[in-house]
Amino acid sequence: MTNELAGNWVLASIPAKDRRRLAAQLEPVSLKFGQILYEAGAKIRHVYFPLNSLISLLTAVDKRRSLEVGMVGNEGMTGMPFVLGIGESGVRALVQGAGNALSMPAASFSIEFDRNQPLRQALFRYTYALMAQISQTAACNRFHEAEQRLARWLLMTRERVGSNEFPMTHEFLAHMLGVRRGGVTEAASALKSRGLIDYHRGKMQILDAKGLKRSACSCYQIVKAAFDRAQKLSPLGCPVSLEHPEIEQQESYVGGNPQRLRQRLRVGGRRHIRRVAAPVNRSGTAGQ
Repeated sequence: MTNELAGNWVLASIPAKDRRRLAAQLEPVSLKFGQILYEAGAKIRHVYFPLNSLISLLTAVDKRRSLEVGMVGNEGMTGMPFVLGIGESGVRALVQGAGNALSMPAASFSIEFDRNQPLRQALFRYTYALMAQISQTAACNRFHEAEQRLARWLLMTRERVGSNEFPMTHEFLAHMLGVRRGGVTEAASALKSRGLIDYHRGKMQILDAKGLKRSACSCYQIVKAAFDRAQKLSPLGCPVSLEHPEIEQQESYVGGNPQRLRQRLRVGGRRHIRRVAAPVNRSGTAGQ
């Protein structure tokens, strides 16, 4: 179980002794595509730390339509209202990428959150990053074109599931991005024509991540830079990042797995995480 905890950035940033205590209370679960973890206004009964799954946070526009305002992968946790002392979800949490996660009952989490200072600090840092993502997503949905938004969304998904290929239909994307299905088809066709992506039979594949980054709106880098800033405050003193340069160079992307990328060093008897992220320059853009 201790190794599985290293598969989530929040848990990986906690000192080993505190992770071991958490391990006894976390249960491995398999999340299915389309599974609803919470409805807006419903009581939160479990919190989830994704490992290679992806969860969309949706807000209702009306009785028929909803819009994605955020996504949670292995960089975070669902059930964040508990961090603010609220036991009800403000959004619908929908599994958009099937995979594994670690789950903890809400009551146990509340106790652990109160007594485990490193966990508390890690979740405060993630709260900052998630708030930045949600606010930037709101601006993105209002001001940017569908093609730019789709490129941003695909890159963020890629980082959180750790794969260049994932199940995705145009209809589902239309709900996530808040555009008509025809608009998603046009945007996806434009990216495909430039050799950036491919799609068939309900699967989306990223062929050229660097080219896709050039096509994405600035919101992608802004959100990632906010995450990097939050991680710099880690008590371990060694930030982690969603970006993995040494793996970016490989044809098949296998990043997004902190357990593979954490390179441990012994310094003065303490275990540290060596930074494997690209540096962030003053403009907030990660170095390539």
